[in-house]
Amino acid sequence: MPATFVGFGFGPIQTGLMLLEAMESGSFGRFVVAEVDQGLVDAVRGAGNAVSVNIAGKAGIRRAKLAGVELFNPGVAEDRRALVSAIREATELATAIPSVSLYAAGGEASVAALLAEAVTPDRQRVLYASENNNFAAELLEEELRKRMPAERRASFQVLNTVIGKMSGVISSAEEMRRLDLAPLVPGFEKCVLVEEFNRILVTRITLPGFVRGIRVFAEKDDLLPFEEAKLYGHNAIHALLGYMARLRGYEVMSRVREDAELLSLGKEAFLEESGAALIRKHAGTGDPLFTADGWRAYADDLLERMTNPFLHDRVERIIRDPQRKLAWNDRLFGTMRVALQAGVEPVRMAAGAAAATAFALRDDKGAERDPAKWLGALWGAEAAGPERGKCLALVAAAMPGLRRWER
Repeated sequence: MPATFVGFGFGPIQTGLMLLEAMESGSFGRFVVAEVDQGLVDAVRGAGNAVSVNIAGKAGIRRAKLAGVELFNPGVAEDRRALVSAIREATELATAIPSVSLYAAGGEASVAALLAEAVTPDRQRVLYASENNNFAAELLEEELRKRMPAERRASFQVLNTVIGKMSGVISSAEEMRRLDLAPLVPGFEKCVLVEEFNRILVTRITLPGFVRGIRVFAEKDDLLPFEEAKLYGHNAIHALLGYMARLRGYEVMSRVREDAELLSLGKEAFLEESGAALIRKHAGTGDPLFTADGWRAYADDLLERMTNPFLHDRVERIIRDPQRKLAWNDRLFGTMRVALQAGVEPVRMAAGAAAATAFALRDDKGAERDPAKWLGALWGAEAAGPERGKCLALVAAAMPGLRRWER
């Protein structure tokens, strides 16, 4: 019997990565997804269980049709029974839901409850936890330990992932027509647009003899260095460029390609601040990424992908939720702190943090106007020690220089 793939959540990472790669692998005969949006479930069923995704490459956009996708709403009793049955058949599964906080949400319709009922020890299974959290697998496993005895979990492994794939949903009918994008299903005013990148890293599988059907993913013994490379490399530079692009008045990230000064700022921050710090921190792994040549290739590839004109990546998407991106452990100040710990002065990252702070203060109408006080309130007791003062000083020094980036 052909293998079954089961997904949880039907957003762009599920459709444009997990399902796409599962289908293109040729390893599976059935594709089932749990989705709580009944309108979306009905739309896919009405389209004959087929959806389209748009994939941006270096030379243009191609469309991929994903046929035979069965969607079930776990909040509907009959659908829930179908999902439990599909999970029992499955060998590979993937969560791609908005937050790890939702693993146990929804009672009997939750991801944790479904897995706890359906996972049996007679079949090996792996699950790719695709949420943007370095400890997603551990958090899901904790929920399963509350609901399942150890012997039932022995042949089931939850894997962390490092997903450096840019993706999004476009819900403007005008923009979809202008870009000639295929809707998810005919008549649906939403489409998925993802980049073609698929070099995804996952935790090393320890189940004896298990062979992945999705073979393009790469296993690593320790994902933490690569998670830091994504957060303090990819995410950090993307944010830096996004907030500076806003000052320039750019609407899409592809405009950065035309701006030699801004592109140079991003590359220097990538190599001399983020890269210098992470190479020093993780060179002991022996992985080629954490070498001067490896990191330069990583930076060059990402800068080209971030500014791909066919991805139509809007600046407003990159800079949304600045409070989260300015958190003490997130991409901007997290990168600055890693650099400071390595003896590197992160003046370019500080410019990005200053631009993000100015943007946050502009939109937070009731906020304290003083940047240092506002950041201090945002961080709370989490930020302590000399790094706090150094980060605030770097941002204060960068604030006056933001004007020269404006156009």
